[in-house]
Amino acid sequence: MKSQTLLEVPSGDLKVLSLSHAQTADNNDFTESDKLELSCSIWLSLVLPTYNESSNIKDVVQLLTSLLDKAELVNNYELIIVDDNSPDQTWEVAQALIDDYPHVRVMRRQGERGLSSAVIRGWQAAKGNLLGVIDADLQHPPEVLLNLLDAIEQGADLAVASRHIEGGGVSEWSIARRFLSRGAQLLGLIVLPKVVGRISDPMSGYFLVRRQAIAGPTLNPVGYKILIEVLGRGNIEHIAEVGYVFQERQAGESKVSWEQYVEYILHLLKLRSRGRIGHLRGYLRFPMDRFIRFGLVGLSGVFVDMTMFYLLSDPTTLALGLTRSKIIAAEIAIINNFFWNDFWTFRDVSSHQKGNYQRLKRFIKFNIICLMGLILNVLILNFFFNVLGINRYAANLIAIAIVTLWNFWINLKLSWRVTEVKSKY
Repeated sequence: MKSQTLLEVPSGDLKVLSLSHAQTADNNDFTESDKLELSCSIWLSLVLPTYNESSNIKDVVQLLTSLLDKAELVNNYELIIVDDNSPDQTWEVAQALIDDYPHVRVMRRQGERGLSSAVIRGWQAAKGNLLGVIDADLQHPPEVLLNLLDAIEQGADLAVASRHIEGGGVSEWSIARRFLSRGAQLLGLIVLPKVVGRISDPMSGYFLVRRQAIAGPTLNPVGYKILIEVLGRGNIEHIAEVGYVFQERQAGESKVSWEQYVEYILHLLKLRSRGRIGHLRGYLRFPMDRFIRFGLVGLSGVFVDMTMFYLLSDPTTLALGLTRSKIIAAEIAIINNFFWNDFWTFRDVSSHQKGNYQRLKRFIKFNIICLMGLILNVLILNFFFNVLGINRYAANLIAIAIVTLWNFWINLKLSWRVTEVKSKY
């Protein structure tokens, strides 16, 4: 196999150029042969970042080729495999596919590592007006790619495959992994609400984006979650989401580790501290009418809580212990609040998530978020009263106000998902 069949690894900043600018780019960005290739643009460039995927790469190339050829994209797409010098020689296995699949291009990186930078290097060498990324381990169902293409055709700047909308899910994740995934999303909502809050699955690694939407700015991702970088630094206006079920590996080993979650946190903080999201357009405005309904439901919960607490604890009624009475009363109030919110505050969302199973999932999330809110309430109350010396009643009122906002916003994003675009294809 001739080494010249490998793509040259771009150097310099992680910056994607528009196709028109690429033709006049400095030599540090593209060689003359690269510029000539880029002048012959195609519709889709799909990057498959790999590391030790020799057992999967042939199957995923076959599946993607079959799907895209049937979608009438013959000779109008390319599959760019960017391999980080895998010990199992994935790059060499991929090279061997080029004779049978001429739309396959292979890049072997020896001086850099990391999934996000691999994707960007692939995009830098891409000829497509539409750029995308998909895992090479078959955990991202290839057939969902057609739905993502449909979303782009209907006007989206960014089409994301999501596990957290109708039609989405995970196959056999452990409770610990589910918790870590949701915790990461929750942290993202707190640190970067105007970025992470735009989509239901900010940790997705399966999406398509128009080249013009990310061409220009220097990208600087940390870790393996490049979608947040695209949202934070790109010029993304219209977003569509498509449900998909994350599959278990058929071959190879999972690369998910705790270090990746640490890198995710560092990435959030990096974007936040640099203030690079001020130009973000089309972000979610605060839904005041929905918040008012949520607040009214909360007031009804206070009445239910107080009434039940009296009936359970008063010596003339059931005379239960104070703590037991409070726990039971609080849970009854939470049940009251959940059903009113489900049938009134978030009716437009819950009507599309039918069935007792879906309702039970929303209820469990609502309970957990309210418990977190209770803990936050106690912490804030103690801080304002014991540290700042504010009157206990004023401190309690401030704590209630903050926690009400917390409960509303987090329930909006996790229990009743209200995303900017709720498309289903």
